[in-house]
Formats: sequence, structure tokens, C-alpha cells
Amino acid sequence: MHDRGEENGMPAVRIGIDLGGTKIAAIAFDAAGNVVFEQRVPTPRHDYEGVINAIAELVRQAEQAAGVAPGEGSVGIGTPGSLSPSTGRMQNANSTWLNDQPLKEDLQAALKRPVRMENDANCLALSEACDGAAAGARSVFGVILGTGVGGGLLFDGQLISGHNAIGGEWGHNPLPWPKFGEMPGPNCWCGRRGCIETFLSGPALEAEHLRITRRPLSAAEIAAAAARGDEECSATLQRYTDRLARALAHVVNIFDPEVIVLGGGLSNITQLYEVLPALMQKWIFAAAPQVDIRPPVHGDASGVRGAARLWP
Repeated sequence: MHDRGEENGMPAVRIGIDLGGTKIAAIAFDAAGNVVFEQRVPTPRHDYEGVINAIAELVRQAEQAAGVAPGEGSVGIGTPGSLSPSTGRMQNANSTWLNDQPLKEDLQAALKRPVRMENDANCLALSEACDGAAAGARSVFGVILGTGVGGGLLFDGQLISGHNAIGGEWGHNPLPWPKFGEMPGPNCWCGRRGCIETFLSGPALEAEHLRITRRPLSAAEIAAAAARGDEECSATLQRYTDRLARALAHVVNIFDPEVIVLGGGLSNITQLYEVLPALMQKWIFAAAPQVDIRPPVHGDASGVRGAARLWP
């Protein structure tokens, strides 16, 4: 692999890729930090080679738009799950066709350069800590509430990926302080039951609402109807926020972040920011705990911006 073209020790262009379950987003920053390229394409689901090819094409387009030669851009990639330090292969991705694949190795071969890869929630935390909702905060918990539930930890500007590359993976812990009817919980794709993800992901919210009300609504429709006073949707959202409060408080009791930033599609539900701090109070092991929960400044572009920032 040849080195990236650099000017004054900096990449000529920094390219970020956010590999999601339904879409792949790309962004490119020039040396001055200006966005020179943005694009999204559907994820080739259950097609590993198609994912490699789609990312390679986005990188090609980004370098062309930036006016640099092929290979001169640095590439950072945010992924579901993480790269196992033990095997060098993907683990824990809810896009299950990526698991046990040598994704980093194959991308480096396809792109003919080194790449840096982190969990998508780590990329969210990094982006929002650099110039977003958590700018200036010493400790940050970046949360993904979307197709899956993930988390990323950052302290003093450094990501905490962990010894097994699972730092912040709260979504596959059991729902804490379970209430009647919540145990043993729904089956999870990971092989366990009652994982936080099975209660707090977007599909989980929609599935429970459908099961209880027989009304097939999206998460956004449920939130909008609840805001209008719909009793069934309000009840669904109340159950959701109660569980989210318990799950987040559990992380606070371990990591005690200065700022929690919510990302993913469900972070657009404004009611979460209004009710969560108060709901979390009784579960946090502190006198008069301070809870600061913020929406992402960069919205659903936080992950891809953070991926680009994996290169300094």
C-alpha cells in the first residue's frame, strides 16, 4: 500500500464512510476543513462483496470531487459492531452478513491504502465532541438509537474502544431494573434474550406498539401522534422513555459522562430530552445527580463526520 498524499503532514483530503444497515454515507473534507463531497447510497444488504465495491466507488467519487489523485485521501470508516482484536474480523454487527468477515483487510486491499475503522457510535461521540453537542466536554457517551442500539465512550478527546473493542456496547446488556412483564424479554439476534436493543431500537419500539395496539406505525409517527395527545401512542412512548431512562442510568453509574449525546433515528424524538433527565434521577447512585442529554448538532451526519476524523 502506498502512503496517502499529504500536505504539511495532513491528508490532502479526509474521507469518512458510515456503513449503516440501510445506507452507506460518505463525506470528504479538504485540508482547510471544508466539505467538498457528500453522498449516500443504499447498503447492498446481505452482499458482502457489494459493500466493498460500494465503499470503493464512494471513495473514488470523493477523491474526484476533491480534485486529488486516487489514493491521496485518508479513509475512516464507521461500522456497526467492531473489529475483533483477537481475530481481525468483524464482530457484533447487527448487519449480520458482516460478522466474521475481514472487512478492514478487504477494504485496504480494494482501496490500496491503510484505513482506520471504528464502531459507528464511537464515530458519533468523536464528531460531537470535536465540534458538536459535546464540544468542550471531558467525558462523552455517544448513543445510537436506530436499527440497533450502540454506544461510544470518549474521555479527554480519546475514544475508549476497550481491550476487546466493545467499549460502550450497552445495547447487549440486559434491561436494568426490569419490571413485571419485561423478563425474560424478546429474543435478540445475538442469541440472548432481553437485551436493551430488543426494547430500545426503532424496530423494537414499532413492534411493541403494533403488538399492543394493532396499529402499524413508524417510530416517527408514534412520536408525532403522542405529541398530539394520542393515548395509545403516548403510552407506548412512556414505556419507551422509562426503559431508556433505566438503561442510560446504568451507564451513568459506571462511566458518569459529562454529556450524553443521542444519535440514530430515534434521537429526533424531542420528548426524550424533555423527560429523560428527571426519569433517570432515581436510578443514579448520586445525591442530586446532574444529567445532560443533548441531540446531535450534526444530526444523522455525525457518524460519517466522525469517521473522517479518525485521521488527524
